[in-house]
Amino acid sequence: QVQFVESGGGLVQAGGALQLSCAASGFTLENYAVGWFRQAPGKEREGVAWISSHDGTTFYEDAVKGRFTISKDNAKNTAYLRMSRLRAEDSAVYYCDRIIVTRNDFGEVDGYYGSAYWGKGTLVTISE
Repeated sequence: QVQFVESGGGLVQAGGALQLSCAASGFTLENYAVGWFRQAPGKEREGVAWISSHDGTTFYEDAVKGRFTISKDNAKNTAYLRMSRLRAEDSAVYYCDRIIVTRNDFGEVDGYYGSAYWGKGTLVTISE
């Protein structure tokens, strides 16, 4: 069955960097868009970034644009999230998932959401 195992979280000082990994199994990562999401205490889960299935198109939420980089290694069936210049507000449990991208009538991407194959996540804590 479809499974994700996230890893790489930890405690980092503000301004530091971390790389998260998302090991996928039960399907071929190359054939699906995959995204990273996060959930801070007391808040709803929110999208962070996603990468398309075949052409490598990426999308980032404004809060992380320019600081985070999403990538994937199809040979390893693993996606990554490189996070730099971390801030206290980046503290959260980070999850990855296959995503569904929605498009408007003009074919432009206007949203995305997870497929609910959530793993246990990996905790990122930023200290100031």
